[in-house]
Amino acid sequence: MATSAIGSTSSSTPNVGAFGNLKTDDFLKVMMSELSHQDPFQPQDSSKLLEQMSSLRNIESQLSLQKSIESLVLNNQISSAGTMIGKVVSGLNDQNQTVSGLVTSVRVASGKVVLELDSGDRLLMDRVTQLAKMEPNSASAPLAANTAA
Repeated sequence: MATSAIGSTSSSTPNVGAFGNLKTDDFLKVMMSELSHQDPFQPQDSSKLLEQMSSLRNIESQLSLQKSIESLVLNNQISSAGTMIGKVVSGLNDQNQTVSGLVTSVRVASGKVVLELDSGDRLLMDRVTQLAKMEPNSASAPLAANTAA
């Protein structure tokens, strides 16, 4: 059975072909099967196997790091959005129409932070164009606006 090095491509992203879902355990089973069925008088070069294992570990490590960073960014956005509750925001909705209202809650939908407004509209946090603090004695008049473009 012929093998090729996983890390021999010039791309910096993992190859997601037929073996894109191959787990470490699966790779080790294939490797052990190859080793047990090889000709003892013509053994394979073990450096290629070690190179493939190293490449597989690097890809797994990069994917794990990417997931951790994505999770950290989402948690940071949720935290920032939480500070907007009780403030008036304006921004562009999915149809690129300007919407505004008092932020009543925050939720996550499809990995994006969404602000729920008292007007019934929803606004993605990254589409907010203006943020204003509510006046203490008024339920509808915002104080000076801070732009967050």
